[in-house]
Order: sequence, then structure tokens, then C-alpha cells
Amino acid sequence: MARIVAASREPALYLEGRVPDDFEGRFEALTLHVFLVLRRLRELPAPAAEVAQDLVDANFSYLELGFRQGGVSDVSVPKRMKKIGRSFYGRVGAYEEAFASGEPGALAAALGRNVSPQADAEALARHAHAAAAQLAPLDLDGILTADPIFPKFESSLSK
Repeated sequence: MARIVAASREPALYLEGRVPDDFEGRFEALTLHVFLVLRRLRELPAPAAEVAQDLVDANFSYLELGFRQGGVSDVSVPKRMKKIGRSFYGRVGAYEEAFASGEPGALAAALGRNVSPQADAEALARHAHAAAAQLAPLDLDGILTADPIFPKFESSLSK
């Protein structure tokens, strides 16, 4: 989980990709990166499904810790987690549908709807496709040990 979190906190995502540097923006960046690993894990044989479930559990534990460290009361955390769960699975579904469609702009459109109107959705989509390509040849051991697991974010500004 630490390598995924590190990739989702890459400064270029926020500076060049214009992902908002707040809880919601960090959630969106994390969700995209977790989705990409889950997508690859789904393609692999057992025990990849168990690893995927462990990743989802770790993701939600990380998000819950963020709420608690942010001062959200114990009474409010379950409500926030339920909402964040719906958001997470909605985005995973939208991103999977976009990848499956094969339409060039589908992922950028989904990212534009979810991340922020100010975000560079095209650059985020290119990053996601590059990450998926980097993950594609990895087996389970490769996913668990690759460092870095994702390519550096590149926008038209960084070229």
C-alpha cells in the first residue's frame, strides 16, 4: 500500500495534473492508483484475488485513519466511510467501463467528471494508460516487489 500511496502523492499530479491538493483530490489520486493495481490483480491466478481484497481493506483502513487524524469524530467516521465506499466503488466501476470501452477519450471523460473540472483529465488518462502498460507484464510477485510500481506522471508541461 505504501508504494501506491507514494505514487498517488507524487507532486506532479497536483502541480501539473491539477488534481486538487485536498482530501478529495488525494482520495481521487489514490483511488485511480488502487484501481490500476486491482485491475491487474483481477487478471492473475490465485492468490491474486486474496491480495486484491487485502489491498481494498488496507485502502479503507488508510482512508479511515485519514478521517480520524483529520479530527472527524468517532460517531461520524462510519457515515463518512460508507459515503467514501460508495464513491470508491463508483469510480472503480467508471474507470473499468472506460478501459473496457476502448474509446480513446472515455477514461479522460470519467476522470474529468470525478477528479475536478480543473484537473488535466487528458494527462491523468495518459498516466493511467502508461501505468496499466507498466503493470501488464508483472506477475503477482512483480506487483508485490516492483519499485516504483508506477511510471512518473508526465503532462504536456513536463515534456
